[in-house]
Amino acid sequence: MPPPNVTGALHIGHAMTASVEDLMIRYHRMRGRASLWIPGSDHAGIATQLQVERALRAEGTSREEIGREKFLERTWSWKEQYGGIITQQHRRLGASCDWERERFTMDEGLSRAVREAFVRLYEQELIYRGEYLINWSPGLQTAVSDLEVEYFEEDGYLYYFKYMVTDSEEYIPVATTRPETILGDTAVAVHPDDERYQHLVGKNCVVPILGRAIPVIADSYVDMEFGAGALKVTPGHDPNDFEIGKRHNLAIINVMNKDATMNKNAGPYAGLNRFDCRKKLWADMEAEDLTIKTDAHRMQVPRSQRGGEVVEPMVSTQWFVKIKPMAQKGLEAVANGDIKIVPERFTKIYNNWLENIRDWCISRQLWWGHRIPVWYCDDCPEMTVARQDPTECAHCGGKNIKQDPDVLDTWFSSGLWPFSTLGWPDDTPDLRRYYPNTVMETGYDILFFWVARMIMNGLEYTGQAPFQVVYLHGLIRDEHGAKMSKSSGNVIDPLVVMDKYGTDAMRFTLLTGSTPGNDMNLSLERIAANRNFCNKIWNATRFVVSNRGTAFETGSATWNLARLTIPDRWILDRLNQVTVEVTRLLDNYNFGEAGRQLYDFFWSEFADWYIEIAKVRLYRTDDRAQATVRRILVHVLDRSLRMLHPFMPFVTEATWQHLPKKDEESLMIAEWPRESHTAQDVEAETQMSVLIEVIRAIRNIRSEYNVEWGKRITAHIAAGSYESSLAKQAEILIALAQLDKDALLLTDTLLVKPKQAASQVISSGIEIYLPLAGMIDLEAERERTRKDLAQLEKRIAASQGKLANAGFIEKAPPAVVQKERDKLADLELQATKIQERLKELGA
Repeated sequence: MPPPNVTGALHIGHAMTASVEDLMIRYHRMRGRASLWIPGSDHAGIATQLQVERALRAEGTSREEIGREKFLERTWSWKEQYGGIITQQHRRLGASCDWERERFTMDEGLSRAVREAFVRLYEQELIYRGEYLINWSPGLQTAVSDLEVEYFEEDGYLYYFKYMVTDSEEYIPVATTRPETILGDTAVAVHPDDERYQHLVGKNCVVPILGRAIPVIADSYVDMEFGAGALKVTPGHDPNDFEIGKRHNLAIINVMNKDATMNKNAGPYAGLNRFDCRKKLWADMEAEDLTIKTDAHRMQVPRSQRGGEVVEPMVSTQWFVKIKPMAQKGLEAVANGDIKIVPERFTKIYNNWLENIRDWCISRQLWWGHRIPVWYCDDCPEMTVARQDPTECAHCGGKNIKQDPDVLDTWFSSGLWPFSTLGWPDDTPDLRRYYPNTVMETGYDILFFWVARMIMNGLEYTGQAPFQVVYLHGLIRDEHGAKMSKSSGNVIDPLVVMDKYGTDAMRFTLLTGSTPGNDMNLSLERIAANRNFCNKIWNATRFVVSNRGTAFETGSATWNLARLTIPDRWILDRLNQVTVEVTRLLDNYNFGEAGRQLYDFFWSEFADWYIEIAKVRLYRTDDRAQATVRRILVHVLDRSLRMLHPFMPFVTEATWQHLPKKDEESLMIAEWPRESHTAQDVEAETQMSVLIEVIRAIRNIRSEYNVEWGKRITAHIAAGSYESSLAKQAEILIALAQLDKDALLLTDTLLVKPKQAASQVISSGIEIYLPLAGMIDLEAERERTRKDLAQLEKRIAASQGKLANAGFIEKAPPAVVQKERDKLADLELQATKIQERLKELGA
């Protein structure tokens, strides 16, 4: 299980993840495979610390005031108080994990795994400490990774100003979106081919207000077409400028404190927050005639994914992982087929990210998390990196050692999840049996955050790919395709949905409404519809159980096809086809289509047709025939509930318990249905499709003429080559189409077709005639139909008038005009049908 935040609450994304994974585990468990699904939760460094700090502020104190030790005690207490909520919510979803193996990323065993992983990488010189430009979150007061920064297109300004050339009236026009960083500039760069500025390369410019001299340099990174074609270079506050600074050996000046206020390097602006500094500096530059203009500008603004504030690129001393060697192994594992990504299109995205990966900043300036296992010595310049807390310096033996105050990025520990949960670094029985894992299922949004890191870590620490398949589900959006957010008011709370519609209805909607890797639009109407499906399962079971008699044959039922009727053979054949197809779809991770096929079979074939046919036979046939029907009802229901169980565990378990069973105590561990025969029963399927089509046609005509359901009517049917097969099913035809058995004429051809009859020819060529006399009040029906036609003709005339209006055609949007034309075409089609009906009525 992708470990959710320990203090979190279940949201619709968790519900999707748990539903998909529970489907997989239940399916494979029923297939008789050793199926382990490990649950757990993540300590969620930033998220949990923020919640505890918020509670402290409400008490009038802070983490700084109570100190690190007391703060950690409070955080552990918080975890114990709130940490079990999401676990209980997962249980309510029906997640059939091995709850005795539940893990937490900061429990003793996993913490030891984190220490081991860090020390191994350090010993291989893949972990280092250095001063580099990182993403700094001023609100959270910590470094955040590139993946934890989201870019938003926002309105801003492009500020054009003069970089005065030293001892000259000449200036270089420069543009920036962040004037406050001018104070940290250490060069002005121009393109080496830009003839406008070639004569200034090698000279100096003066930093506005501060008066500091900086060089003019030539660098091909500069875009001659952007802004004024010259670039201010601030290595301390821009990642691209940082690279330019390294190429030209420029000084790196940091002008901000960790809270994004300006520091002493900002001169007279020290103490101002960055945005106030922007305004004040620009005003001062205007006063000294150093500004040119300000243009409105749409720009990409980096914001912290967790805190939401604007992230500031800053130079800071942090711990990093040299990730490229590990990334190369991750690329090879997918390329050679050791790992398969479903859907396959995400392989290209995965490859692109790993091919362009940068060293991973793993240190965070937090207190809650795995503390970096490095100790600094006051007596010598060396560091001690250890698996166990040391009591002295490993290099000089000095006792004055202090542990690094930072903690590791949360993803460092969760990246070990597939094997740390099984006991690594120890060689445990679980690790030997269940590693590598078979499937890693998660949302595509954390393919890089988590999945790629698990792959790299698994290969690095165990020498094996951590899993064979990566299954990625999409994000859940509202019914209109918009992203769910509290501010939009379109969030669907799974807990509320489960209370109102039931867990099974929600699970089935999530599982059947999505395809691998694609976002899903979720509406409450669909969930309500699937609640109706749950009711259909319950009602079908109630009918079967109340009529099962002595039908205890549920397991290896065998059938004498020669003694079975066409409906019996048809439903058994359809069950077999569905079993084969659903099994194939589940094996190929097409969960949505598998669920949809089960839905269609159970509702549209078993419930709507076979059960209705069974009612006729149970009440009107001999004991032997009734016994066969009962056995088939139990058999088909039993097999259907087994296949639906991974999708809808609660209603299927509850109903299945009412069926006769032998050695199986629970549906959860019952055997998955097997294919019963290989050859398709074409004869049964053909004859049943004809019977169903005839009954539907008669029902449709009855509906069109508003014939009350209980009324028995006359029917003349020219069945052609199907006369014999329909005659054998005449009892069913009469019952389900509500025909008068004494007024049913079933023949191969009709020499004389009845007048004033509703008629229909179906796809098999069968002609159906329902004489209207006696079926309806002809005169009343003629009058009602004439009124309908008159109303339609008025609407047609109004629509024609609108389309004949040149002003409407010229001024209305094309889509509106087309909509009106489509409306007119539909009205004319309705009028044609009503006119045909009037002819049938003899009007």
